[in-house]
Amino acid sequence: MSKSIGHGCKAPITIALDNAAGDAVLVESGVVLGSRSVEETYGWLRPCVNESSDQDPAKLEGPSNLLLNDDGLLTMITKANKAEFPALRGLQSRSFNSDHSLLIACQAISEMADRLGLVTTIKEQANEIYKKIEDLKSVRGKSQGPIVAACLYIACRQQGKPHTFKEICSVANGTSKKEIGRALKFIAIQLEKKLGMSMEMGAIHPGDFLRRFCSQLGLNNQVIKAATESVKRSELLDIRKSPISIAAAAIYMVSQLSEEKKALKDIARVAGVAEITIKNSYKDLYPHASQLIPDWFLKLEDLNKLSEP
Repeated sequence: MSKSIGHGCKAPITIALDNAAGDAVLVESGVVLGSRSVEETYGWLRPCVNESSDQDPAKLEGPSNLLLNDDGLLTMITKANKAEFPALRGLQSRSFNSDHSLLIACQAISEMADRLGLVTTIKEQANEIYKKIEDLKSVRGKSQGPIVAACLYIACRQQGKPHTFKEICSVANGTSKKEIGRALKFIAIQLEKKLGMSMEMGAIHPGDFLRRFCSQLGLNNQVIKAATESVKRSELLDIRKSPISIAAAAIYMVSQLSEEKKALKDIARVAGVAEITIKNSYKDLYPHASQLIPDWFLKLEDLNKLSEP
C-alpha cells in the first residue's frame, strides 16, 4: 500500500508500507520512517471479530509462503510517473515474475500430489527442488509441466514413496513419460553442475508398488498378502529386472493360483509396462515359484495351474 502526503511539503512524497516487516518506507529516498507499524498481536484485525467469541484474530491472517522471495507478502509500489525510480521498479518486476512462476509451480505440484493422495512432506520436498532450479534461472524458456512433474517424481523417491512414470503422467496434464525422463536428466545436471549436489533418490523395491497395483486391480487381501510375501522373497534371488516388472510378474503369478485371475494385459495397464516386460520377469520367477509363494497360500499340486513362460 502507498500513500501520498503533501502537507507541509513543497512536493508530494510517497510512502510504501512493507506489510511483511511492518515498516513505513519513504520511496523517494528509501528512508524507513517508522518501524514495526503493524501490531504483533494482530490487534488491527479485532474490529472484524466478535469480541465475545473464542476465535483467535491471528488466525484471520493468511499463511505466508516461505519459498517466495517476499514470503508471499508483496507490497506493490505505485507512482504516477513510471519513469521515476526505474531500478526500483525493475527490481520489483523481476521479483514478482520469479515469485509468480514459483507460485504457479507450487500450485501445480499441490494439485498433482492431491490427486495421487500424497502427503504434505512430499509436496514440500517437490517445491524445494523446483525452487533450487528456479533460483539457478535454468527453467527460463522451458515448459514448466515436465519440470514440476519430474520434481514430484524425485520427491516421491526421496521420501520413500516412489511412483511410476505412468502414475505421475496420469496427473501431469498431458506430459509424457519421455518428457519427464528428459526433465529428470536436466534437473540432475543442473544440480550437479551449478550447485555440486548429487540427486540422490534412493533404491526402489517391488514392494513399493505392489499393494497399490493390487488395489487398482481389485484383488482381495489374501492375494495381496501372498504377492507381498512373494516379492520380499524374490529379493533374496539374483533376479536382475526392474522392481516394477517384478511386482507385476508376482501379481500375475499369484493371481493365477487364486479365484481372482487377472489377465496380463490388465496388470500391464496398471503397472504401466509392456506385457512382454512382465513376461520376461515372470520367466525368471517361475522356476522359483515353490520358494516364493507362501505355504499357507500354495499347495504343491497347485503349481500345475501356473502357465509356463
